[in-house]
Amino acid sequence: MAGAGSSASIVEYFGGEDGYRCGYCKNQSGNLSHGMWAHSMTVQDYQDLIDRGWRRSGKYVYKPIMNQTCCPQYTIRCQALHFQTSKSHKKVLKKMLKFISKGDVSKAANEEEPMDSHIEDAVSCDFVHRSESHVSEAELTPLNEDHADRVENEDEDKGESKEEVNEKKAELGSLQMCGDKDAAAPAEPSPSTQTVHAPPKPGKGADLSKPPCRKAKDIRRERKLQKLLQNQKCTLEGSSLQAEHQALLMQSSKSTTNQPKSIEDFIFVPLPDDALHKLEFTRFLCDSPLEAENPPNGPECGYGSFHQQYWLDGKIIAVGVIDILPYCVSSVYLYYDPDYSFLSLGVYSALREIAFTRQLHEKAPDLCFYYMGFYIHSCPKMRYKGQYRPSDLLCPETYVWTPIEQCLPLLELSKYSRFNQDAKAVDEDHIKELGRVRVLHKRTVMPYSVYKKRRKGPSDEASVQQYASLVGQTCSERMLLFRS
Repeated sequence: MAGAGSSASIVEYFGGEDGYRCGYCKNQSGNLSHGMWAHSMTVQDYQDLIDRGWRRSGKYVYKPIMNQTCCPQYTIRCQALHFQTSKSHKKVLKKMLKFISKGDVSKAANEEEPMDSHIEDAVSCDFVHRSESHVSEAELTPLNEDHADRVENEDEDKGESKEEVNEKKAELGSLQMCGDKDAAAPAEPSPSTQTVHAPPKPGKGADLSKPPCRKAKDIRRERKLQKLLQNQKCTLEGSSLQAEHQALLMQSSKSTTNQPKSIEDFIFVPLPDDALHKLEFTRFLCDSPLEAENPPNGPECGYGSFHQQYWLDGKIIAVGVIDILPYCVSSVYLYYDPDYSFLSLGVYSALREIAFTRQLHEKAPDLCFYYMGFYIHSCPKMRYKGQYRPSDLLCPETYVWTPIEQCLPLLELSKYSRFNQDAKAVDEDHIKELGRVRVLHKRTVMPYSVYKKRRKGPSDEASVQQYASLVGQTCSERMLLFRS
């Protein structure tokens, strides 16, 4: 990524052979995942990791063992630039508008979609506590650049040098965590990923080859304008004003056709002067393993982890945590005040974040996806993320993106599925040279081939091989794998 920061990611790999409690099906030991502790991480590395099925919970980064875990969790992203608001989404946006404008509170049963990242955080909780790193900061600080370069060159490996890692901290005021959502964004996919497309099957969803359905009132309005156009043509024939009037009428006719409203049409609608409530938003950098970056070709706020605070009449009612990455906005979780659950804050905040992704795209063209975390088809109440369309799921074997419409029939047959139907396709970033994996040992950066010769004691090659295969060749050559 152009303008990337100078720091390198430093991770400590833990493996993941032990099962732990699943927050979805309540299996006491069925949740299986690989994990590593991120002492620091660049936004580009994290982007590449989530494009391989990883996800962070604080500084703990984990990847479900998809073909073994009780509830397979598929990375899901929404194509924010082409997002289509559903009826339920419009209902939530209109409900918020009515409340702010008139103080109306819907008496209908709360239909808020569930929010699940607090469950994901909980399911990894025990494993995190057992695995949390106790490595001192001094051990994680590489020696000077020249020394590191000399060690890397011992094996004729022209790996990158490692600079010191800076830790950024920020505090968040206390707010009850009543529910979280974790959320996740394909125009052009990330350079390391591909998208598989196939024509829709008959009877499955709308026929995109046909024009959208139109409302009767819009058809009547268009006919009226066409009639007016004919009358104007007759009365103005031979006049120099004819062309101008026809152009204006045609423009008016086009503007009144049944164009679906964008998400911005609902979110940024002007409020009346006498609105009863005032909803405001603030955004701050927050503490996370991600190193904040602000390249000239990036969004104005830069890349990194942020708190998005929702203030109602001067009172904070929700805080969303998001990661702004080179190709996406990744939703992490949401805290909200339970007194305002009637506003469906989980859904509302997700829609705001999709609109925010579209806004960031204007300054950073590569940033065009909204990542919604994991889609869990085997847990019916967790399928709501599939309602944010158009969306894609990540193939757990080849790491290519596949439209969710093509994935759902496969998931109905089996909770674990390979979405890429090309039997010959493989992980394009699979590990090819284990010796090129970068290692941080005794504050010195070196390729694994050098570390292996210096290491005393039992071989750790199997663990390093597993780590490299999970993060991919690209990340394994950029990130620093800490070895004690």
